[in-house]
Amino acid sequence: MKIIIPMAGRGTRLRPHTLTVPKPLIPVAGKPIIQRLVEDLADAYGKKIEEIAFIVGDFGPEVERELMGIAHSLGAKGKLYRQEKALGVGHAIYCAWESLNGPCMIAFADTLFKANFKFDTNEEGFIWVQRVKDPSSFGVVKLDEQGYVTEFAEKPATFISDLAIVGIYYFREGENLRKALHHIISNEIREKNEFQLTTALEILKNEGVRFRTGEIEEWLDCGNKEAILHSNERMLEFHRNNGLVSPSAVIENSVIVQPCFVGDHAVIRNAVIGPYVSVGHHSVVENTVITNSIIQNKSQIKNAVLDYSMVGNSSRYIGSRDELNLGDYSNFSKR
Repeated sequence: MKIIIPMAGRGTRLRPHTLTVPKPLIPVAGKPIIQRLVEDLADAYGKKIEEIAFIVGDFGPEVERELMGIAHSLGAKGKLYRQEKALGVGHAIYCAWESLNGPCMIAFADTLFKANFKFDTNEEGFIWVQRVKDPSSFGVVKLDEQGYVTEFAEKPATFISDLAIVGIYYFREGENLRKALHHIISNEIREKNEFQLTTALEILKNEGVRFRTGEIEEWLDCGNKEAILHSNERMLEFHRNNGLVSPSAVIENSVIVQPCFVGDHAVIRNAVIGPYVSVGHHSVVENTVITNSIIQNKSQIKNAVLDYSMVGNSSRYIGSRDELNLGDYSNFSKR
């Protein structure tokens, strides 16, 4: 089995946090989004993952090393492909055409989920969905009485179905998807001026490939600050019994209102944190109250009352009551 992750977008809605790292490497409940995603997919599959392929932009060697490390931590070979131009999700996946063979899972890098995720790998294809109130913002599927997909539509203006595609797919034969993507790209078949994955799926369906659906219990988007903080809250709830406070963390004269994550060698001194707070590795929080927030690695917070806030890596904040959105390597003192 291969896992293919398109993640070449710049994540502009999450700036300043994506100025130095891509969105999928922002931590949620102490782990990068993309690490949680591939770990959950590998756990759901239950067998060996041979390869994890990442389709990236120009993120630099440090990011690429981190992605390779995530693949190797699961015992998988890591591969990198570049999408030079933003020509749509279908084009991004086709950039990894060498990996599109045999059983493949494709997952969008800003998707986290809670689901009973077991599935029959003998089926030709699986597409995971969730019912939504407004399907006009999503790709959707329509099903027959046996539960197989009869129609795909990308952000339909008129109602077709309320089953939104969440961005996780299984293909028993990745070669079929590769051929369909090659067809739409070589023939310039675009929708909304981009090469869409749903166009390729429609071609496969018309050629006789049958797709089942699996329904997600909870779908966590990570597209902007509000969604990231909500995903952090839900992931902390899901894993609240898994020892989220590192044994190497220093907790002095402080209260931790669970669920919270406290990373390796973090220092919490004369503080109250939680609920729903993640404090990264080697960060220091002193004389401070924090709720519903993410503090990334190697940062320092003093004399503050923070709620609904995000602080990037290697940043320093000394201040007062705020809703804070501070990027990496920032230094702010409020007198």
